Amino acid sequence: MMQTLSPRHIKTEESLRVGVASGWYSTKVSGTFVSGPHDSEADCLRRIAEISPPPVKKR
Repeated sequence: MMQTLSPRHIKTEESLRVGVASGWYSTKVSGTFVSGPHDSEADCLRRIAEISPPPVKKR
């Protein structure tokens, strides 16, 4: 089963604390970064769709 990924924006203050560049990241429910940084939420959502496409409905 695929993990559900969510977009998350990391601001400059948090990026300095966690040691990543600021921007949009796709994250697991646990908070683990999967991809990023992305320039916008839309870019992040496109990457999430590539990584974790919606399930194909069976007939």
